[in-house]
Amino acid sequence: MNYPTNVFVEKENDSLFICDYGNRRVMRWSLTNNKIGQIIISNISCYGLTMDNNGYLYVSDTEKNEVRRWKIGDQNGTIVAGGNGKGNRLDQLDCPSYIFIDEDYSLYISDWNNHRVMKWLKEAKEGIVVAGGNGQGTNLAQLFYPCGVMVDQLGRLYVADCNNNRVMRWYQGARQGSFVVGGHGQGERENQFNFLRGLSFDRRGNLYAVDYLNNRIQKFEIDLK
Repeated sequence: MNYPTNVFVEKENDSLFICDYGNRRVMRWSLTNNKIGQIIISNISCYGLTMDNNGYLYVSDTEKNEVRRWKIGDQNGTIVAGGNGKGNRLDQLDCPSYIFIDEDYSLYISDWNNHRVMKWLKEAKEGIVVAGGNGQGTNLAQLFYPCGVMVDQLGRLYVADCNNNRVMRWYQGARQGSFVVGGHGQGERENQFNFLRGLSFDRRGNLYAVDYLNNRIQKFEIDLK
């Protein structure tokens, strides 16, 4: 591989789906026979991916500024967000990166260069700004190159605010977010990050963060109330 950026585990078939960004392709690797991978999608500037409960794969394309839904074996996919050129309108994206899909098939997208997170409802023609969108900055209503996104069972959005070195939580309809962890500047201490990237939760509600330039994964016990 060449600069893989994201991975999704399909438990049903014991497979990994991987954004092989540098090779412009999405790969599937078996967890039981991992000697060779299979190219699922080729010629795509893929960065983020996820899968819904029906087995459809969603992939963000940083070059075409869109997210497509793919049925395994499909050659073209279907645009489900963006695809209207690079820009900051509600029907546009500018370098979409990490993505997340919830139980209602609403898609959350880190709109990297627009410093915002967009929510696209199923079959929607444009998105809704659910975090940021007020230019790059450090106040609670702003983001600075958002990366990983997750939504918990109560619909609260968690954002890896990359260049602000903090994880933010945004409640539904809120105009600004709140600190979860980080926010103490760039560094190597346990409450600091250096180029924060992906996020994940375990079954106990512990938060895991990819601390990219510190070459580590940090685990946090957070207040979920």
